[in-house]
Amino acid sequence: MVDLSTAIKTPLYDLHVALGGTLVDFAGYALPVRYPAGIMAEHVHCRDSAALFDVSHMGQALLVGPDHETTARALEALTPSAFIKLGLGRMRYSVLLNDEGGIIDDFIVTRPEDANLDGTLMLVVNGACKEGDYAHLNAKLPANVKLTPLDDKALIALQGPKAIDALARHSSKADALTFMSYTIDVVDGIEVVISRCGYTGEDGFELSCAASDAEQLAKILLAEPEVEPTGLGARDSLRLESGLCLYGHDLTSDIDPAEADLGWAIQKRRREEGGFPGEARILAGLQDGPARIRVGLRLLGKAPAREGTEIQDLDGNAIGTVTSGGFAPTLQSPIAMGYVTPDFAKPGSKVKLLVRKRVLDAEVASMPFVPQRYVRKL
Repeated sequence: MVDLSTAIKTPLYDLHVALGGTLVDFAGYALPVRYPAGIMAEHVHCRDSAALFDVSHMGQALLVGPDHETTARALEALTPSAFIKLGLGRMRYSVLLNDEGGIIDDFIVTRPEDANLDGTLMLVVNGACKEGDYAHLNAKLPANVKLTPLDDKALIALQGPKAIDALARHSSKADALTFMSYTIDVVDGIEVVISRCGYTGEDGFELSCAASDAEQLAKILLAEPEVEPTGLGARDSLRLESGLCLYGHDLTSDIDPAEADLGWAIQKRRREEGGFPGEARILAGLQDGPARIRVGLRLLGKAPAREGTEIQDLDGNAIGTVTSGGFAPTLQSPIAMGYVTPDFAKPGSKVKLLVRKRVLDAEVASMPFVPQRYVRKL
């Protein structure tokens, strides 16, 4: 029996219990790891139809300054990404850096579509990191840019190729969105911030609303024939198939963006101008190659390799470590991600994985393992 006596209950806690969810303590929150259908069925349903996830443990916050450029420059001083020319209603993935260029967290930044909110940026950070993120931001931001956590908000993810079918019956604006854009709409009387994004590799949406409205919103969506409740287990296998990082595993404060193969999150102007923490280390890694790099791994047998598994060359020499691993339902085979020395980063490179003193054959693979299906153009 899992002890959840100290875990924080999200606004959907009672609904999870009513739906038969198996609850665990995740990042200090009571969240469902699966429902009666099971992780495999939930994973497949998300790939084929639409899945609803409770991600209310994530941190939602506002950065507010006197004007957009001031706020954007304040955030650019703490991250390697560019925000000054981020368009109205557009979103951007980024990482928060420590002084050495290590990753404190990865997060999403959104610029409001309302020009009257000039100077405001919206942030969504990882639940396990949010208190540390907020403390770091408060310590580093200039006096004229303020951080305001939105602790009265809930966040629901609706993911899968048929997510739009379900949501469009309740929102007239959702279908006009493309990947990494957002709008505000009223869904059956509930004001909802609708973002076309997610962490499954499928098309989908993240829906932010008042905590008091979250259960009603979830029930509205679950009433649609395409939608099934889905837990953390399937969310993890979906993001792994999609080659997406999990903070605290594939990303840590010791890993920089070049090592994490996140160079695409560092736009040209930032590479040319610098001005972010750890720029010398990160830019050198982008130009000359880092000492280690994140790669995908396909295991050639049926046994999985979990986090912490040693990666070896064919002679048995240690060359890296697995950071995420598990069974890929879509591929019907085990997969993993990890860090290796550059000599072994090329797809097709043969490696060994040491699992409980047993050596497993594997090879480096391109990511994502399963093609991503974001809606980038309408």
